[in-house]
Amino acid sequence: MGGGGQQTGPGEPGSSSSSSSRAAGVYSWEEVQSHCSRNDQWLVINRKVYNVTEWAKRHPGGFRMISHYAGEDATEAFVAFHPDSKFVQKFLKPLLIGELAASEPSQDRNKNAATIQDFNNLRVQVEKEGLFRADPLFFCLHLGHIMLMEGLAWFIIWYWGTSWMLTLLCAVLLATAQSQAGWLQHDFGHLSVFKKSRWNHLLHKFIIGHLKGASANWWNHRHFQHHAKPNIFRKDPDVNMLQIFVLGATQPVEYGIKKIKHMPYNHQHKYFFLVGPPLLIPVYFHIQIIHTMISRRDWVDLAWFTTYYIRYLISFVPLYGLFGSLALISFVRILESHWFVWVTQMSHLPMNIDHEKHQDWLNMQLQSTCNIEQSFFNDWFSGHLNFQIEHHLFPTMPRHNYHKVAPQVRALCEKHGVPYQVKPLWQGITDVVRSLKTSGELWLDAYLHK
Repeated sequence: MGGGGQQTGPGEPGSSSSSSSRAAGVYSWEEVQSHCSRNDQWLVINRKVYNVTEWAKRHPGGFRMISHYAGEDATEAFVAFHPDSKFVQKFLKPLLIGELAASEPSQDRNKNAATIQDFNNLRVQVEKEGLFRADPLFFCLHLGHIMLMEGLAWFIIWYWGTSWMLTLLCAVLLATAQSQAGWLQHDFGHLSVFKKSRWNHLLHKFIIGHLKGASANWWNHRHFQHHAKPNIFRKDPDVNMLQIFVLGATQPVEYGIKKIKHMPYNHQHKYFFLVGPPLLIPVYFHIQIIHTMISRRDWVDLAWFTTYYIRYLISFVPLYGLFGSLALISFVRILESHWFVWVTQMSHLPMNIDHEKHQDWLNMQLQSTCNIEQSFFNDWFSGHLNFQIEHHLFPTMPRHNYHKVAPQVRALCEKHGVPYQVKPLWQGITDVVRSLKTSGELWLDAYLHK
């Protein structure tokens, strides 16, 4: 949430504070909160007030992410996403316009100061323990096993034949490699595995572009919003269901009262199996990826994206022909999409989904996130995203350290009475369907009776 830009000076447009407080550069929370529109955005970091209106357009994490904190205290989110605060400070300095008045609390609205302080202390402690340091060997070995699966799929078809059973085995291996590459690019999108950032940046482009056929910038700008404001309507793109589904307990009732019926939502737990897992990646994501790269003129990502399909067609067209190769990759994408949807949604969709409540970092993340039990299979299957709680609290922590910090997080939650949910894998998957059914019933009740 840092960067360079312009600041608003005394008497300039974009401010509604009194001239006396403006001249002194001292502001109240009420004044900061009034600057939350698209063309007028202030935020607070460590009691310092910044005007990020112009900088938001150039923010490396995307303008939407930083805009979601306009008019708010962004301290916890800033710390979570910027491990090198000294580097970011040089971008923040030109945006500084003042500070909070001494009489103002450090937290905005009704956030619990004790919870925030204890979580900050925990973060300092795990930093001292070295849990934010990545092990490059872990990620290199993971990349190796992905490339091995792709190579094995290619070897089976080229040397053993193209029978339907071998083709099915090839598709499963390719889908597995695609899914595991997805978890790996997710790692490189969040953290610096190597000390030299250019290598980290290049590997991220290679993995998501060449091994998956997607866009690094598209993914980062979308996914960082999810981490910044998880399960919050209009701020988390993962709960933007294009009115195909209604989620949580609030949205269904709102739609029902307004008599909104774009779909038979009381049956959404059934048609979810037709339009959710099989179509998210091969249809919706791919349309969005291509549109984003072209509209933003992101030619570097487009070039990486193209190399994936060139490599794939060279490998399989000689065996299956163009039509057969397209059919195979479509089937692989459908398998991958099922894997992705169940893993990502089992920790979020059954949780609280609502409008902005302006909660502190710990409560916001824990109310929208749960864990899946640890096991060797669950760790591998989910790319360690069975530790979603730890991942959301510490998005720049390497995944091989989630299990180490989990007991400390659980203890902090117990101290402050924050629910820390852990489920078996089967329950996490079935809860996705159950939550859709419950939300659909809430919609039908409101639609018929209110």
